[in-house]
Amino acid sequence: MISEKDFISTSHSNTIEKGTYEWSAPSNIALVKYWGKKDHQIPANPSISFTLNHCKTITKLSFEKKSTSIDINETGNSFSFDLLFEGKPKEDFKPKIQKFFERIEVYCPYLKEYHFTIDTQNTFPHSSGIASSASGMAALAMNIMNLEKALNPTITDDYFHQKASFLARLGSGSACRSIKGNIVVWGKHKEIEGSSDLFGIEFSSILHSNFENYQDTILLVDKGEKQVSSTVGHDLMHNHPFAEQRFLQAHHNLSAIKSVLENGNLEEFIKIVESEALTLHSMMMTSMPYFILMKSNTLEIINKIWKFRNETKIPVCFTLDAGANVHVLYPENVRVETLQFIKDELVGYCQNGQYICDEIGFGAQKL
Repeated sequence: MISEKDFISTSHSNTIEKGTYEWSAPSNIALVKYWGKKDHQIPANPSISFTLNHCKTITKLSFEKKSTSIDINETGNSFSFDLLFEGKPKEDFKPKIQKFFERIEVYCPYLKEYHFTIDTQNTFPHSSGIASSASGMAALAMNIMNLEKALNPTITDDYFHQKASFLARLGSGSACRSIKGNIVVWGKHKEIEGSSDLFGIEFSSILHSNFENYQDTILLVDKGEKQVSSTVGHDLMHNHPFAEQRFLQAHHNLSAIKSVLENGNLEEFIKIVESEALTLHSMMMTSMPYFILMKSNTLEIINKIWKFRNETKIPVCFTLDAGANVHVLYPENVRVETLQFIKDELVGYCQNGQYICDEIGFGAQKL
């Protein structure tokens, strides 16, 4: 069994003075939700997600080895980096990167040997209400592993991706599901071989053709700041009166959706995915303090989807993250009818009429 110690970089054979790498990493949308965590970003329950294709973070990492002439008290024994967002300095992002570097230092001690320039951008609109922490941390982790691979060319591709997922998790839990694969499992589950709390793994079963090129149209109901940060939300699961039952439910639902992804039963897929979305929000509504993260337009959209599905028998469903925006999920073969329904009946509930058409993707890519 792989442990944290297996990801500690103890030495490297090469010396790299400077260089630049660039990676993209996608956002992902959980079907069975991760909500609640233990110390060190360990999930309280397993989760499974679709990797998206178009909603990505693109990060360029430039690095240069620190000069021995630089005052060691200033930079020699600390992390040194500049952070740019869309080419402009972004000071308010720096504390999160600093904290990330501190968390991964034991696994990547070579980080203190370099000055980094991190230049990042998203393919989706900034402040669109789509969380970019998963895609952002995944893209940064891939760049860091690119450097580690250059320093130590003997590491295998499997190790490369496992450690990238492991590092990304320490920046943002769900980021570990944005490294590799169209469908990714994170968290130990008895029926999924190789599953781990430490990193995400590709869903290894043969995927039914119903789920190939599955579509996700994201309806931007509320583009404002998140009402509750993910960290606060996860912490509310401690001492939650329904937490243990929820964690058992997630294990059960992951078993069920594993079978569904193999056999193509869209009716069961819809039941599990919508129940998971509503369960996530019900946990927030029954925590202390309690929060209602949906907006009135979120509920209007859900009811419209239920009515449309009932009348047309088209297998369209919804899921939600910890916010008001709605992910509309549907097979590729009903794309035309579903998009027409979205344009005719749902766009009016979106802020400024904005929505994003996406589909299942395959993880991070080197650019």
